[in-house]
Amino acid sequence: MTAPRLLRGLMAAALVLPLALAGCGGDDSGSKDGKTELTFFWWGGEARAKLTQQALDLYHSKHPDVTFKTTWQANQGYFDKLATLTAGSDAPDIFQIDDNYLAEYATRNVTEDLTSYKDSGKLDVTKFPESLWKYGVVNDKLAGLAFGENTQGLVFNKTKLEAAKQELPKTGMSWEDLIAWAQKAGAATKIPGTMDPSADYKAFWVWLRQNGKQFYNGNQLGFTKDDVQKWFELWKGARDAKATPTADIIHEGNATDITKQTVVTGKALTSWVWANQMPDIQKNTKDELGVVAYPGDPSAQWARASMYFSVYRGSKHKDAAVDVINFLANDPEAGKILGTDRGLPSNLDIRAQVAATTTDPAMKASIALEDELVKKFGPSPSVPPKGHSKVKTELIKAAEAAQFGTATPAAAAEQFFSAAQAAVSG
Repeated sequence: MTAPRLLRGLMAAALVLPLALAGCGGDDSGSKDGKTELTFFWWGGEARAKLTQQALDLYHSKHPDVTFKTTWQANQGYFDKLATLTAGSDAPDIFQIDDNYLAEYATRNVTEDLTSYKDSGKLDVTKFPESLWKYGVVNDKLAGLAFGENTQGLVFNKTKLEAAKQELPKTGMSWEDLIAWAQKAGAATKIPGTMDPSADYKAFWVWLRQNGKQFYNGNQLGFTKDDVQKWFELWKGARDAKATPTADIIHEGNATDITKQTVVTGKALTSWVWANQMPDIQKNTKDELGVVAYPGDPSAQWARASMYFSVYRGSKHKDAAVDVINFLANDPEAGKILGTDRGLPSNLDIRAQVAATTTDPAMKASIALEDELVKKFGPSPSVPPKGHSKVKTELIKAAEAAQFGTATPAAAAEQFFSAAQAAVSG
């Protein structure tokens, strides 16, 4: 979705919202015969739709007066539709959102502030990692409930490394040690040791935090042009040492498509991903994979919400909507139904229950990594501000200029820093 289209939709929502709020009265006003119908909108495939409906049916069986009107669609086009819905009279009471757009909607008062529900216990986050639920806070307001936990993960080809009698990467390796390892492992296996992550905002973000910086400070960049140059120079050194693939292969790996990841295509021994992508990545290769944290101090990583459920501020049924998302997050029966479809369950008790019953080795590895890191996670950063999607795109453009040698690390850093500043201030 383009920024102008999103902005137009949200500006329209801001104009409509006061009218919606003015007419909403108390919670559940407009209910007929004591019945409450909640509208619920999410993205995902048919499998997610089936599981979500089963969980909502469970809620209805325990709360017969609450029914649901559900709508779902694929990720592509979802945020176009959501902007249209929030700008008109058909805004959903509950909707799914991610950290690319949460700040956009929250700062325009589209999302209900859930803080009072959290403080009263009606929205129970006591079993959540603190840094996870706090990753839904925008401008001191809880804009969404984190529904699934994720963190950065370095996926590696265990089969090929063991066949070549090479050491496996470990959580806690320094960046320099990882590059040296990749150079050695690549020579032994005849496969480049690691994907070059200089275009990957996740890797850059972790590296920044390990160096006392942030990707963002509020609505501003939290790093300098010199930081970007150092990052690009680190990976130029890795490319020069043949620890990474060539630029054309790196370009392929910069795609977000799981099937393009270098650990899947066999064009590198590692890929830099979100840890909950591990099961899907494993399905695309016959080799056994493993997963560890990104290099450096793992406390620089945090419990990232794979997605959120938010409540529309103009909803006439906010109390009921909050009760539903609280149920989906914290009820053991609902947790058993939903499993890991939206990421590792935010409620640690539910997560342990799901972990004990899963038979997927890749999912077990992903859960094990999260369990290891949850004790080490640092505080959550602020949710990315508006313009974040543009910033991610500009990082890829600048990093690829350095990867292909059409710009020096210094020139590429200047290119990215200027474009990123414009993106967050525009």
